[in-house]
Formats: sequence, structure tokens, C-alpha cells
Amino acid sequence: MTETTHLQTTPPGDEAKPRSPEYRLAVDALRGLRQDLIHDAFAYRLLPRMRVEGPLTRRLPGRLREIAAWTPHAVICAAALIALSAAMLDRGMALVLGLLAVVPVLLTMVRPVGAFWASMAATPLALPFGDPWGDWPWLPGSFVCHLTVLTVVAVRTRPRAAAWMWTLTALYGILAETLFSSGRHGTNTGPMLAVSAFVLLAVTVWHIRRHAEQEVTAQQTVTAHERSRRTLLEERTTIARELHDVVAHHMSVVAIQAEAAPYRVENPPPELEKAFATIRENAVAALTELRRVLGVVRAEDYEAPDAPQPTLADLEGLLANVRDAGLGVEKVVTGAVRELPQGVELSAYRIVQEALSNTLRHAPGASARVEIGYVLGGLGLRIVNGPPPNPSLIKPSPGAGHGITGMRERVSMLNGEMTAGRTDDGGYEVAVFLPVALPDEDDA
Repeated sequence: MTETTHLQTTPPGDEAKPRSPEYRLAVDALRGLRQDLIHDAFAYRLLPRMRVEGPLTRRLPGRLREIAAWTPHAVICAAALIALSAAMLDRGMALVLGLLAVVPVLLTMVRPVGAFWASMAATPLALPFGDPWGDWPWLPGSFVCHLTVLTVVAVRTRPRAAAWMWTLTALYGILAETLFSSGRHGTNTGPMLAVSAFVLLAVTVWHIRRHAEQEVTAQQTVTAHERSRRTLLEERTTIARELHDVVAHHMSVVAIQAEAAPYRVENPPPELEKAFATIRENAVAALTELRRVLGVVRAEDYEAPDAPQPTLADLEGLLANVRDAGLGVEKVVTGAVRELPQGVELSAYRIVQEALSNTLRHAPGASARVEIGYVLGGLGLRIVNGPPPNPSLIKPSPGAGHGITGMRERVSMLNGEMTAGRTDDGGYEVAVFLPVALPDEDDA
């Protein structure tokens, strides 16, 4: 005997059969209903106070402005009183009808979507307590209550929720007329749907207008920001152009003249040729640095070339340069030399460079000393120079100048400490400490 097992397989294509557009539309609609009126329907959303920066409220005194901020709450309370008054006119149990008319209206201030469902539930609940031959299916109090709730909830939510509320209201009215209106002379479903449609349409137009104003305001803000950025870029370009025209031109002339000067003298001494070569090298280096800085100033998205930034390892070249310019300088290093973060290395190099440049300008002929200390918590620098040999030839320079300010900014950026001032013998001293995190602290 042979046993055969037949497996029924689903024809290809049936498992993922494409849905019709009507089906997808219905699913999207139900998803929107769930999102707007069912999900977190009774979430707590306190009604905020009104803004008092409008053209009218801005002119009110301080106390009245504080009171005016509660205008939305006062309007809802007034609507609740109107609904209560309408419920009292009904020939039925006024206390129950008034409670069923007031509670949904007041609930809109704390749970707006929940207030809609409360109004939908209170409308049929109020019918047994009202006049059996009165309005149907909304009693007078229920009519005012539901219309108020629709308006407030539509203001506090989005237009799609207003459309859903009106649809559910119409569905309730149609079912009440069709199933439970036997023996009655008329209903008020038509007036409810007409008035609510007009009110909800007005609220929807207000929402659209408000959203358009917000978009225009946001666009104006973006435009103003772009305009300010463009103005800033134009100013930076102007500054870069002026710097290039003034500084770069003169530095180029210095480099050219320094290169041509030895050829204007017959048999120039080697010291003179070396001095002019140093001048030309410094001018070319300054031009390179200037062009790099101007590139940064000209454009916001400028990418600096991948040229290596100077570090403390390049300090010997700097000292040799200033020695060629006539400054006697010695370097002393204490502690275990180690590699430091790039920002610390660059800042230390620039600080030593600026301090020695100040010595060349303000104390020509003096000697200088550069002390570098590698300590456990960072890097210590001390650049000190002696008094100028002939002070009468030095013109006074009031203030600390931009060089000292730039050094302080670099030190402050690295959370370091710096002191600068004259020494007892008439020289000048710059002392800096740049903190460096220990490897254990970085790992922690």
C-alpha cells in the first residue's frame, strides 16, 4: 500500500493580491478616524491661556492683560451657561438635563476629544429625561451642548478631526431618524447638520489661514536668515579683498626686493645674502599664511588645504629664524617630552612665535629665553626677554596690543592660564599653562 499526501498550495499571486483603491481608501479613512478620535481620546490637554501680544490686548493695562488671557476659558464657561439655560427650558428633569449639557462643554478645556464622545453619549442619554414630544434627536440643551463641543474641539484639533466629528454626528442623526422617530412630527437633524457644517467650515478656513500665516512667517524667517548670511559673506569678502590688496601687495614687494637686493650690490658679503634670504623666506611664509586665512574669510564652506600645522617639534626652525633676525634666544626643555593634542601643540607654537615677535619689535638687541615644561597635568611655557640695550631708541607702545590679546584668547580656549607683564630688570615675561587630560581620564 502506498500512502500519498497531497499538499494544497496557494496559487501564486493570491497571497499578496493587490487591494482595490476603494479598499485602501476605506482603510486609510478608518486609520485616520482611529488616530484623530479614538487613540488617546481622553488624553489630558489643558486649554492654554490666550496670548496677549495682539494689537488690542497689547494696549490694555497689566492687570487687564492678565485677565484677558483667560478669555477662551470665560467663553467656554459662558457657552456652558447657555447650554444649561436651554436645558432648563425643557419640560423634563431639569437637573439631569442641565448636568448632561454642561459637563461635555466644560470637559473641552481639559480633554477635548473626550468631550466630543461625552457629548455623543449624553445626547441619547438625555432623551428619556426630556419632553417626549419635544425636539428629536437633540433636546434644546443637547443641541447647544453638542454644537459648542464641535466648535471648541474643532478649534483645538485639526480639520480632519472636524470632518470626522461632523460625519459621526450626521450618522447618529440619520440613524435616530430612521429607527426611532416613529410617531414624531419632525426632527432637528437638518438644522444641526447645517449649522455645524457652517461653523466647522469657518473653523477649518481659520485653521488653513493660520497654517498659511505660520508658513509665511517661517519662510520670512528663513529668508531673513539667508539675507543676513549673505550680507555677512559679502562683508567678509570685502574684508578679505582689502587685506589682500593692502597686506599681500606689500609682502609681495618685500619678497621681490629681498630676492633682488643681493644682485644690486657688487660682491655682497655672505651675511647680507643670508639676511635677504631670510627676509624673503619670511615674506613668502607670511603670504602663504595670509592666503590661507583669506580663503577661510572669503567663503563659509572653504576647505583649508591639508598643510601640516606647526607643532612644538617645529620650534627649532622658528628659533633659527629669529636668531637670523638678530635675536639671541635659548631653549630649555624640562620633563619627559611627549606628543600632545594638536590644538595644544599649535597654540603653544603660536604663543612662542608671538612672544618672540614682540621681543624683536619692542626690545631689539635683547636676549630671550624659551622654557618648555612637560608636567603631569599639561604643558608649561615661559618666554622671557631681557631689557633692550638702548631703550632711548624704542618708541613707546601703549596697551597690551593685539598680540597679547590673541595669546590670551588661545589660552582661554584651552581652559588654560596666562600671565604677562614686565620683569624687575625691565624685560618682559609671558607665562602660560595649558592643561592636558591624562590618558586615564580620557579612558574613563
